[in-house]
Amino acid sequence: MPAVAHPEIPLEERLIFAVDLPTVTAARQFIDRLEGQVRFFKLGLELFMTGGIFELVDELCRRDARVFVDLKFFDVPATVGRAVARLAERGASFATVHGNQGMMEAAAAAKGERLGILAVTALTSLDRGDLDDLGFACDLDALVLSRARRAFEAGCDGVVSSGLEVERLRQEVDGRLVVVTPGIRPLDNREADDQKRVVTPTQALQQGADYIVVGRPIRDARDPAAAAAAIQAEIRQAIAARAVP
Repeated sequence: MPAVAHPEIPLEERLIFAVDLPTVTAARQFIDRLEGQVRFFKLGLELFMTGGIFELVDELCRRDARVFVDLKFFDVPATVGRAVARLAERGASFATVHGNQGMMEAAAAAKGERLGILAVTALTSLDRGDLDDLGFACDLDALVLSRARRAFEAGCDGVVSSGLEVERLRQEVDGRLVVVTPGIRPLDNREADDQKRVVTPTQALQQGADYIVVGRPIRDARDPAAAAAAIQAEIRQAIAARAVP
């Protein structure tokens, strides 16, 4: 079992809730329901198509919550750089880039001191057949490792990676990279959905993930706050086990 790569991360911030809701009003109400259980929130494409999203970012930052802006920037490097520079002014903690070396370098150069840039390796909704459709001849492990190495060379702060690849990533890529793992499904919540490469919270953290992103298992729970509390307890247990020499 790998040691904790970034022990300075507060335990309560290792759980990132994916706020995949249709409106800012619904998002704000749900965030309020999780008060005391979640301090880190991921805002993605759906919310950014609604009005008031930047007001929500600002509000969360004022409340001393952390914000992960998951827009997977992919554009001309100069445009990516300018967009990241504007986002850095808002106080967000993480943003994602899903492009080539030039895009990653531009994002890293523009991020400032507070914003961390995460390179997406391979979406957890993709499997081998999907890579074939996209024209990638390499296997998933090779793609993830290649993307992670290039992200480190480009100056990114970390990567987004499935828990299935985290162990090799930790072994073969610089340990300073932060690893954020989506596709998390607790053992009692392994329903079929569009996530194909999933792991439990404990599995992800035991393999070396720093943060886990959880959406539906909390959002769709009968008691979302209780579901988040249970995952937080699992995180504490998994991190404690990793810390034992």
